[in-house]
Amino acid sequence: MATQESGQQQPGTGRGRRAVLGAALLGAGAAAVGLPGAARADERHGPGHGHGYESLPKPTVVAHRGASGYRPEHTLGSYQLALDMGAHVIEQDVVPTKDGHLVCRHENDITGTTDVAARPEFASRKTTKSVDGANLTGWFTEDFTLAELKTLRAKERIPGTRRHNTLYDGRWDIPTLEEVFEWAEKEGRRRGRQIWLHIETKHPTYFRRLGLGLEEPLAKLLRRYGRHKKNSPNFLQSFEPGSIQRLAKLVAAPRVVLLSSANSRPWDFVEAGDPRTVADLIKPEGLAWLARFAQGIGPTLDLIIPKKADGSLGTPTTLVEDAHEADLILHPYTMRNENTFLPANFRKGTDPAAYGDAFGAFKAYFETGIDGIFSDNPDTALLAAADFAKD
Repeated sequence: MATQESGQQQPGTGRGRRAVLGAALLGAGAAAVGLPGAARADERHGPGHGHGYESLPKPTVVAHRGASGYRPEHTLGSYQLALDMGAHVIEQDVVPTKDGHLVCRHENDITGTTDVAARPEFASRKTTKSVDGANLTGWFTEDFTLAELKTLRAKERIPGTRRHNTLYDGRWDIPTLEEVFEWAEKEGRRRGRQIWLHIETKHPTYFRRLGLGLEEPLAKLLRRYGRHKKNSPNFLQSFEPGSIQRLAKLVAAPRVVLLSSANSRPWDFVEAGDPRTVADLIKPEGLAWLARFAQGIGPTLDLIIPKKADGSLGTPTTLVEDAHEADLILHPYTMRNENTFLPANFRKGTDPAAYGDAFGAFKAYFETGIDGIFSDNPDTALLAAADFAKD
């Protein structure tokens, strides 16, 4: 059975009992622009132990939506830059089109990430929908065929914060997940190594109610590209545990349950009347339940180190230790360089869009023993991990 083939790590391999390995590229920024003497990430540091995700460097740097601090998110340009910078894993969020294709967008609402609002031919598609309890007005992928979506161009989601990224507005289209797999295969052949991906099913309960279930077409694509096995170079992730349970029955690839704020509830729990909150899931009994069908968790960083009333970092929780005791890895999200996203004690100056002391914040999070981290700025994350390895 797929659940038996993929499900559990062997007893005694808990991450809390393994030393954290040095894992980052010193000079990743230089490598990204091809400066003399710059080395690739896989040439400058050793891998972890074991097979599959156990072989990834620690801390693992996951490029959040690609190198989204520098290019419009979820574009091939963003993914390529992240790979060139040396990111260990590159993230994709997937949503469906009207005709059932999986495309890479953080949300099905494409109002802020494409030029759809400026396209008069699609003006009538603007609508209001309730997605996981939130009322949203805009344009949605499930109302477009793939051919129609391919006529749109991607743009920067937060231009007020990342003004330089707007230079690349209109340069790339919306990639399909299949195109990403093709890109990863091509880059893998060119570099002589596997290209790791982190694939998230977005709003799976919502889409299943529309007859656009995500897990089955995702599993079909994974099998087509040989990425469905226990040691395949990708993680499958979702904020809905039910989606991960469904995937566990379809493929053996490693799986991660994402966890939002402590008082929140996964949307599939809301729909099913399950009263448990994230606070329940991060207790030892909740983590033991997650470990039945997942190999890791992706908690928000505030679950690792809560913030004080003034927005500065407080005292770390026991989540890292507890998750490792349950043989779960942790890839928390998301580190960004800009002041507006950093804990208050790591901000510099008063400009919210300016860079703060991201290295200081990375160090604080790495010291908790996390196995990896999502970052919009993978070059910064790699340098921070290299610093941590030398300490």
